[in-house]
Amino acid sequence: MSSGFNTDVACGQRVFHVQTEDRGPSHPSIDTVVYQNGRILHRHSTNYEKLAASGEFTAEMLRERVENQHRELIESLRAGELDAEIAAAEEKAVAAGIQVQLLNPTSWLAGGRVLLEVVIVRRVDSQPVSGARIQALIDGALAAEHHTATSDELGHATIEFELPPLGKGDLALVIEAESNSSKDGVRFAMRSRAKSPAAGSA
Repeated sequence: MSSGFNTDVACGQRVFHVQTEDRGPSHPSIDTVVYQNGRILHRHSTNYEKLAASGEFTAEMLRERVENQHRELIESLRAGELDAEIAAAEEKAVAAGIQVQLLNPTSWLAGGRVLLEVVIVRRVDSQPVSGARIQALIDGALAAEHHTATSDELGHATIEFELPPLGKGDLALVIEAESNSSKDGVRFAMRSRAKSPAAGSA
């Protein structure tokens, strides 16, 4: 991740987490996601591939674009401009969406290695979802490394990778899944950088 911002935004009695990040040279886009209780409610992406190819593009310009997109979305959220979309996302998630479940939330990190046992189910009846596309990453790592898998006929998938070098900011494990038009994601804050199990629900 070249640059990024994380902000908790209070709207009445509700608190949303807004995350904006640059996906890096291999995926030249600025991605902003609104979470609540670890669930993705809104996403906005801006592609900057053409700008990056120009000779005038600089790292400072990119950071400014990331910061502006982050601030503008927070302003829209506070102004209530996303209320209808968020309400629709919540209703859709409950009625027909999928749900990401991490089966080993207290032991996914050990000895500097990440081992994720994930299951994807339908929210309406908890039945397994096969063929869901899953990706995991450590938010706050020095490099944006995405690790992927596909759920089997029982909705299960295993993702395993070495813990990447970590930055100085907030750290979190992020798991996202997509099946047809349904998406879901969870975020587990890392309370410690020690090489022992250290995860907690956002």
